[in-house]
Amino acid sequence: MYNNLSLYLPTSNTMTRLLLFILIIFSLLTGSCTSRTNKLDRSNLIPEKELISIITDLYITNGLLNIPKIRNDFARIDSISSYREVIEKHGFTKEVMDKTMKYYFIKNPKKLVKIYDQALGKLSEMDSRLQKEEVILQNRGANIWTGKDSYSYPPSRGTESAGFDIAAAVTGMYAISCSVTLFPDDQTVNPRMTAYTINPDSITTGKRYYIPSINYIKDGRPHLYSFPVRIADKSHFSLKGLLYDFDNNPDDSGKHIKIEKISFTFISGAV
Repeated sequence: MYNNLSLYLPTSNTMTRLLLFILIIFSLLTGSCTSRTNKLDRSNLIPEKELISIITDLYITNGLLNIPKIRNDFARIDSISSYREVIEKHGFTKEVMDKTMKYYFIKNPKKLVKIYDQALGKLSEMDSRLQKEEVILQNRGANIWTGKDSYSYPPSRGTESAGFDIAAAVTGMYAISCSVTLFPDDQTVNPRMTAYTINPDSITTGKRYYIPSINYIKDGRPHLYSFPVRIADKSHFSLKGLLYDFDNNPDDSGKHIKIEKISFTFISGAV
């Protein structure tokens, strides 16, 4: 609902203070202190699973109320009323929440710490998902090619390599594209792009997943080629290969090609 929601999800330092603050607030919501001598029982307490979800949502609500626009829109509603709405949306009353929190504070604080830790875990998972979605949105359509803008053979000087090694940020569908002009006097056999994905931690021993390719047209005219790259396994984030590969071994004078307008773009998170 809000693009910057991740700003109000937990960080290692603030998360502990704010969640603990929320727990303390709810221990005082009844407006009077409960003596340790008062009888506290476990009847009608909020189940642990539901309590974790409520605490998680309370933290998010607290963060959202710090966004200026939202704070202004709800200026007439105090934070306690907002917290009450969160509890009621989970099917419980403020009084039941008070009773539950007081029971754990007084009778079973160690259990409360475990519940609290599970809420932190849920918040961390949500933050991780939001960060991944943000990366996807930022990368969609962006050219993340890390090599040179163009390659020419024979090279104007020295040697030239059209090899590449790219680390993809997230799983999904990508496309590697380029404009290729292969001249009739080129002496290579089956000139093409060769590419594969592989686990970056096992380059020499890992299994390679090759990208389907075709031979370049040898007519001296530029042709645009685009090859889909599917990265479905998080362990295969490295894309390696050659934009100019062939089956024989001619010297540089036997190679005559121009490769330009190279791009490697993220298309979709769906695989």
